[in-house]
Amino acid sequence: MLPHAVRREVVRRTLAQVGGRVPVLVGITDTVFSESVAIARFAVEHGAAAVVAAAPYYFPAGREPVERWARTLARAVPLPLVLYNMPDMVKMVLAVDTVRRVADEPNIVGLKDSGGDLGVFDGYARIVREDRPDWSLLIGPEQMLPQAHALGGHGGVCGGANVVPAVFVKLQAALEARDDGLAAVLQGRVLSLGRIYGVGTEPCRVVVGIKNALHELGICGAACAAWAEILDAGQRNQIAEIVAEITAG
Repeated sequence: MLPHAVRREVVRRTLAQVGGRVPVLVGITDTVFSESVAIARFAVEHGAAAVVAAAPYYFPAGREPVERWARTLARAVPLPLVLYNMPDMVKMVLAVDTVRRVADEPNIVGLKDSGGDLGVFDGYARIVREDRPDWSLLIGPEQMLPQAHALGGHGGVCGGANVVPAVFVKLQAALEARDDGLAAVLQGRVLSLGRIYGVGTEPCRVVVGIKNALHELGICGAACAAWAEILDAGQRNQIAEIVAEITAG
């Protein structure tokens, strides 16, 4: 939703703020191939560790064009590439057999799956076990983090971690330690937080929920880019109540 100039400014400020303390992965998804490469080059100049890309959107691509796109992008960008399965936004699933074919590209180093289909995720996990044990395999929908971990996932890119990062750090640690009791308690908090995503009624309600929760915490404003839904007073109160409940736990 951000203009290219603003995207670059977000990248620049983020990497300056982080200062090399942790790896930063920069999203480079675009309908125009050269723009993805340009943002990747900007990212490496400012210290990013890797880039993340979903297939070009608007016109849905078939499997052969997607494979060609992934290979060409992996060879063109100056940083390691993480593939991103986001079918709701790009109108196609990054097929398991396509991922297996492009797994021979050394510059592809992992995959983030926001498709919500654990069968597909399991297929990706088999590729990691059999072909690319060096990959990082991450789940997008945070409510599926325990199931993804059980299938061989390594972690998640969780929207709720913007709001209560400690909960997600502790949950990841509990899953890695196989502490099922603690993991269940923390997952309960994750699911409770997830109610912020149901307050809005439009497709962008996840982002709207997160931004309004961050506003309640005094971190940033509630406004979203482009034409996202604006919550009314009652909806904002619902968000405030959920945030108060989660942060008090």
